[in-house]
Amino acid sequence: MMVRVRLFARARDLAGADTVDVELPPGSTVGELRRQLAMDRPALAGIVARSALAVNDEFAEDSLTLPLVAEVALLPPVSGGAHSLEII
Repeated sequence: MMVRVRLFARARDLAGADTVDVELPPGSTVGELRRQLAMDRPALAGIVARSALAVNDEFAEDSLTLPLVAEVALLPPVSGGAHSLEII
């Protein structure tokens, strides 16, 4: 089965694309998708391990079996935000 993965933030930058397609056998899990994506796109390997995957708008554990039709998103960790300053 072909799984299209939507990429965001740093993952999109590393892949140079908004989406990538990953070929997997039917009945594959999210963990297998994660491993295959890292093998197919070595530039993403480091970030894939630290990223959340969502399947059909729900965060998914690696043990989840992918449905034949699924919307999958790779959500890299986010850093930044407000910095606090101490004024003396």
